[in-house]
Amino acid sequence: MTVSLYMDHHVPKAITTALHLRGVDVLTAYEDGTDQLDDAHLLQRAHELKRALFTQDDDLLEEAAKCHRTGTAFSGLFTLTSCA
Repeated sequence: MTVSLYMDHHVPKAITTALHLRGVDVLTAYEDGTDQLDDAHLLQRAHELKRALFTQDDDLLEEAAKCHRTGTAFSGLFTLTSCA
């Protein structure tokens, strides 16, 4: 099973490029013209495209939790955190 990713505009380009070079199916919000969407709509757009959202934006964790509580479908969320 492969995972298709929808890259939030907060994710550094180097990460997106590295994933792409390793054969991961990635589409950026910028490429899709949705880099200005709010969190709820970005998560919804990723679901419409049947892609998991990859982000560095911690606010999207709360948005995904809200979807979970209300039974709103979404295709998954990967978050990038810094290692300090």
